[in-house]
Amino acid sequence: MATHHTLDVPGARLHYEIRGSGPLLLVTGAPMAAVHFAPLADALARHHTVVTHDPRGISGSPVDDPEQDSTPELRANDLVALLDALGADSADVFGSSGGAVTGLALVAQHPKRVRTLVAHEPPVLELLPDAAERRAETDDIVETFHKEGIGAAWMKFMTTSGLAAGGDGAPAAPPGEPSEQDLADSARFFAHELRGTTRHVPDVSALKAGPTRVVIGIGAASGHLVTYRTSVALAELLGTPPVEFPGDHGGFLGRTEEFAEVLRRTLADGGAGEPSAG
Repeated sequence: MATHHTLDVPGARLHYEIRGSGPLLLVTGAPMAAVHFAPLADALARHHTVVTHDPRGISGSPVDDPEQDSTPELRANDLVALLDALGADSADVFGSSGGAVTGLALVAQHPKRVRTLVAHEPPVLELLPDAAERRAETDDIVETFHKEGIGAAWMKFMTTSGLAAGGDGAPAAPPGEPSEQDLADSARFFAHELRGTTRHVPDVSALKAGPTRVVIGIGAASGHLVTYRTSVALAELLGTPPVEFPGDHGGFLGRTEEFAEVLRRTLADGGAGEPSAG
């Protein structure tokens, strides 16, 4: 059973939830809200104190300035504020998609606050050899949102990311008729989050030099996705093999128990999950 809390941070008011007991584990997404991680958090809460949250500007975490962009650095500072509010010097962190980028920024900026970061399929497009093309695609998606609306933008996003080929889910709303909140979160994502997240360049030197163990997670069924390529590229720069997780980009949605078990094992045994063949 989750307990619900709020926390004032510079420019925003964060909604967060706490489950379970044991070592502290922050689970973060972007733009995914806490509700989407609830099944995974429930599975992990048997062994961890799991904290999930709505990122700034998403769902139950309103912002003072709706026109302010959400960057990985801002979101990383929010996680530090959460740790402070919890009275925790450090925690393990699982970040999915944009949340994985948040985690990378967190480790680079505040290395002593994270014991192990598991960054699952971060869309760090700037690491790819075709980064300029990917940047142009992102700009086109954002322009499509402003000109044609959320539905057209999601179609382009799903196509360029590879998610249109099917899988466990996109990084925002689940399949089905979107709610008003889903639409608001999608608008926030396209207008104020997508560019900042995908244009983040990980500070590889800081990630390698700090005390944090950084593990790159990759979906066993993600070979057709752009985030497979970005994950492999980052793992190569870090000099560590990626750890394979069940499913694809949203594997924690469709393969929750198996996914949680791999994550538990990765956190417990120094990352001895099954290395990806990629």
